[in-house]
Amino acid sequence: MRDHHSQHRDHNDGRDGFEKRPGPGRERGSRGPRVFAPGDLKLLLLALIAEQPCHGYDLIRQIESMFDGAYSPSPGVIYPTLTFLEESEMILGDAEGGKKRYIITDAGRLSLSDQAIALDGVRMRIEVSKRSLRGHDRPAEIHEAVHNLRHALQMHHGRWSPEEILRVRDLLNNTAKAIVDGPVVQPAQEQAE
Repeated sequence: MRDHHSQHRDHNDGRDGFEKRPGPGRERGSRGPRVFAPGDLKLLLLALIAEQPCHGYDLIRQIESMFDGAYSPSPGVIYPTLTFLEESEMILGDAEGGKKRYIITDAGRLSLSDQAIALDGVRMRIEVSKRSLRGHDRPAEIHEAVHNLRHALQMHHGRWSPEEILRVRDLLNNTAKAIVDGPVVQPAQEQAE
């Protein structure tokens, strides 16, 4: 059986990431930010089902709880993943009262055992994502400034001339690059004054 979880691509291609963003569906306002890396959700669902057989709805609630309510996966993401795991013979779905209850198979347990380190990585990324989604990794002043920026962009809605698009794009890209580049270090003589 092929391991569907071990082929992760390295997305760090050396660019600063501000010139090109992913296509539609990855920005807020459409489907929201991507929370899981490829293969992470499959592995997490397998682990949760191994802990306790459950229904798809229960899995959605468990994942929402892991993120302290800051993220809840949609049924449109969960159920196709469960179908994939079922077709891969990692889990079995047993119809109980009209709802499927999922249990892990021996092949699923073996796969989970083989990927214990990867599962630790998934759980670590969940913690990082949770803080990021809730803004805990930013001071309150920065969180407020980001809110103000979003508000300013919403107020501008529908009135984008070609010149204004370029002006705002440059402002945002330059600001983002300045944040990534870090603070400007002043020469020692200027600091002493």
